[in-house]
Amino acid sequence: MSLPRQLRDESDFEQLPEDVAVSAYIADVEEISGFSVYYTFVIEVKTKGGSKYFIYRRYSQFFTLHTKLEDAYGPENGMAPYICSLPPLPAKIYVGNKKEIAEGRIPLLNAYMKALLNSPVWILLDEDLRMFFHQTLEDSKRIPRALRRLRPQTRKIKKNSQHISDMERPRAEALFDFKGNAIQELSFKCGDLIYLLSRVNKNWLEGSTTDGVGIFPQSFVRIIKDLPVERFPVSWLRCYFHDYNMCSIRDIPLEEDVKQQPSYYELLELIRNQFPGIDLVLNVKDADGDLIRLTDNSDMELLVTKGKRKSQLENFFPWELHITRVDDLDEYRNGE
Repeated sequence: MSLPRQLRDESDFEQLPEDVAVSAYIADVEEISGFSVYYTFVIEVKTKGGSKYFIYRRYSQFFTLHTKLEDAYGPENGMAPYICSLPPLPAKIYVGNKKEIAEGRIPLLNAYMKALLNSPVWILLDEDLRMFFHQTLEDSKRIPRALRRLRPQTRKIKKNSQHISDMERPRAEALFDFKGNAIQELSFKCGDLIYLLSRVNKNWLEGSTTDGVGIFPQSFVRIIKDLPVERFPVSWLRCYFHDYNMCSIRDIPLEEDVKQQPSYYELLELIRNQFPGIDLVLNVKDADGDLIRLTDNSDMELLVTKGKRKSQLENFFPWELHITRVDDLDEYRNGE
């Protein structure tokens, strides 16, 4: 990875410490399992001194960093002369498959980091930015699993013991020439036959030609035989939203195992994303029909025991959650 040209042309760049990050690129995304499944980006960072290392960051950490930089240097809040236009950060997405959302963010976050690290040198020295790109002890202990974008797999497509014919393999025909502009992208010419390996997201595929393996945009090819449809496990969480004398039911689709017990803060973050802009609290209903407010992790066992269903629905969590506005106390008085 080359240093940003803007920085190389500035004399101030030579005064920067050797450990300042000057380029970063997402090598892969990794799933972190638990009650709240999420994806973390595996990022290769290069410093001014030429060192390379990996860090692991969630989208929420990008969002926090961007908010702090906007507050410090943005046109609305920054103080002269330290004001500049920061690159746009991909917006939050509340609905959709988490893996597809993470995959779709990769090119946008790569562009964001490239522009951010091409900022004036005084932004590169910002403490929050330096901490974001700093390799923590936890980062150094983790081992990347694949790095499929930074170092694409060089796997060869082999016929298995059943001798699958070429006519049975997922494949596509190139409609246009495609020149990959990154090491992980597959170049091909119009008319080339491409054997499909996986679906990266709704717009990109991974495939193989006689020249190599890589990813490419689906719009450049005609699918002859498509990849098998991936089916993601879906669980359902039933919520009752009590909104000023009205109650509505919302079944929330999740990828989490219905046997998992959430932490209070995982559950609170999940529900806040489902009801954006509402100052809400979590509750469970006891056997007498009274609501009990949940306040911290110690209440999670109460949720599981008191909120148990009488009849279990397939793929539903065995407990129910009741949501109220933080200032609506009438629901608690109804049981009196």
